Amino acid sequence: MGHGTWDTAHGTWGKANCPHYAKAEHLADYLQENLPSFRVHKITQHPDKWEQWLHDVCETNGWEHRQSPIIWRELLDRGGKGQLLGGLNEFLEYAQRYYGITSMMLSEEMLDIAEENLQTHLEIAKEDEEIKSLIKPMQIWITSASGPICYQLIPLLANGEVFGMTTEISIHLLDTDQFKEVLCSIIMEAEDMAFPLLRSISEHTDIDEAFIEADLVIVLDDVPLNLEVQSLENYIREVSEICQVYAPLIEKNAKSEVRVISSGNTFANLKATLIMTYGPSIKPENIIAIATSWESAAKAMLARKLNMNTAGVKDVIVWGNITGSNYIDLSHAKLSGYDSALWGPANFQRPLLNMIYDREWIHSEFLSAQSSLSSRVRRCTGMLPAHAVATVLQYWYHSSPPGEVVSVGVLSEGQFCIPEGIIFSMPVRFQNGNWEVIKELVIDGTTQEVLERLAHELIQEKLVAIKEIKEIHPYGKS
Repeated sequence: MGHGTWDTAHGTWGKANCPHYAKAEHLADYLQENLPSFRVHKITQHPDKWEQWLHDVCETNGWEHRQSPIIWRELLDRGGKGQLLGGLNEFLEYAQRYYGITSMMLSEEMLDIAEENLQTHLEIAKEDEEIKSLIKPMQIWITSASGPICYQLIPLLANGEVFGMTTEISIHLLDTDQFKEVLCSIIMEAEDMAFPLLRSISEHTDIDEAFIEADLVIVLDDVPLNLEVQSLENYIREVSEICQVYAPLIEKNAKSEVRVISSGNTFANLKATLIMTYGPSIKPENIIAIATSWESAAKAMLARKLNMNTAGVKDVIVWGNITGSNYIDLSHAKLSGYDSALWGPANFQRPLLNMIYDREWIHSEFLSAQSSLSSRVRRCTGMLPAHAVATVLQYWYHSSPPGEVVSVGVLSEGQFCIPEGIIFSMPVRFQNGNWEVIKELVIDGTTQEVLERLAHELIQEKLVAIKEIKEIHPYGKS
């Protein structure tokens, strides 16, 4: 054949954990090192993907082969389709016949190298996925995106502090067609700011194409409450209609690990509960409601009373229905950096209730002012709720400050004797991309009674929503 006069390329393909492939690879490497005209190209496949991959290769090349490895050759200066040699036995015979070389590798060595090959293949695959994740931007969908919260949120998401300075993002703004011009204006302004990590920003008004490839969905839909105009049941019906449309689309179009955040000024808990109800394949632990606006507003009120920086007020807990009847719990709150006669190291903290000597103020003004606190939060034009969403996202992806309590609406599993199956705001910590309820927190009998009352309200709200949605068809569709 004159095989020694032409450069010859050989392909060696096999299952990563195949001992026969390990022996063929060892022999091919030896031939390449010792024969100047011999070239080898090796490909390993995960065992789970091997059968389909082999079928596709053979179909493309018109080959018949059923086992690992598969080996072919071609003459580089002649071109054309490769010639199938066969499996390990055929390759050993070929090497012996043309080069007078064979492999004496023992079975035990073959098994050891096969195991090493599999581990190497898995490590390389993991590295490739990590590289791809850096190249492929995170897909973020924001609903009701024409509103002020979204406008304030975009710069916070795009500056790199939330997801990290190596994570590019693509933002998708979703709203109805009547707000298309507003969305386009927001996009132009965001593009003018030239955020290095903002790969793209786009507007969407076709609901059927919503949430495609979404990694994160931020639900900002609100219904302006005015109980003098219509009943609470009618407002709940509106929320139910929205969620019954969103949830199946998230299931259908978003990624399997999609995370969903419910925010806004009304029905934050209910929106999260209904998305979970109508989207049962969405992981429950990936659906949360934001309580940080109320938490921040309460801390600010306390800081003004104590004449200190709001950032020094820690572990104020928001229980219950975030945008409805909630309970601001100060029993675990602490102060850091409070200016008094007693000082300590930078991490020195003191119980907040020990520092407020005017207990009458707590009962007569702070607790009674919670309705006005809620009113103030609802009047916020966007900066506070946007910051709340960004803060919780940063904690979710990068962990919350060690030792600090964060209030988040999550699915109850019976913690603190709260009934299961409702989204209830409670104390959590974020760590390594997950959250967990701080179950070791001790609550007194009075707080327990309050939690029972708040849970009852949320249960009734959920029952009304499900009852109402059964009586209607969303958007008039059958």
